Amino acid sequence: MEKEENQNLHSDSVDEIKENKDSNKTSKNKDLNPEDKIKELEDKLARAYAEIENQRRRFEKEKDDAFDYGGFSLARETLNLIDNLERSKIALENDEKLKNSEALKKTVEHLIVIKKDMISILKKNNIEEIKSIDQKLDPNLHQAMMEIEDDGKEPGIVVQEIQKGFMMKDRLLRPSLVAVSKKTNKIDENSKQDQKSEENQSKSNKK
Repeated sequence: MEKEENQNLHSDSVDEIKENKDSNKTSKNKDLNPEDKIKELEDKLARAYAEIENQRRRFEKEKDDAFDYGGFSLARETLNLIDNLERSKIALENDEKLKNSEALKKTVEHLIVIKKDMISILKKNNIEEIKSIDQKLDPNLHQAMMEIEDDGKEPGIVVQEIQKGFMMKDRLLRPSLVAVSKKTNKIDENSKQDQKSEENQSKSNKK
């Protein structure tokens, strides 16, 4: 019984607090003169308009993104078909039974035509190949898979393309997998030669 009475007293006090707050609000509103009331309403209206405008801009951006990049996932999956065409071409060219045959020549020609058509279709839909060979390695476009010694080029230049990358408008569809140049490590070679000569000298001295 005591618990119930306490709960009732607590609920009554909460209700009283709410009523006091509401009465304070109404009393404050009554105390405002007409000009202050107009300013308050204008402020509320301005904030509501700003919120509506933000929502409109957000919806516009989402709509534009859906229109421009709606086929992003499909386009990325389509690149696998191009990769498979290239792999099939290489596999056929390396087949000893088919080498130098007329059938191989015609098949490869057809595969090349299909690949060109697919790339052309992608290009019409704003999907283009990333230029890689002889370009400076760009982490935003290229993914370095290995280094190749080449004293004829500056370090970090793309010298081999393992897998072609593509852009969809201003977005990266997938990076190019590449090999980049590096200088021959002549210092290590010289140090190894010096070490060998020192070892030979020590062996001769022991004898």
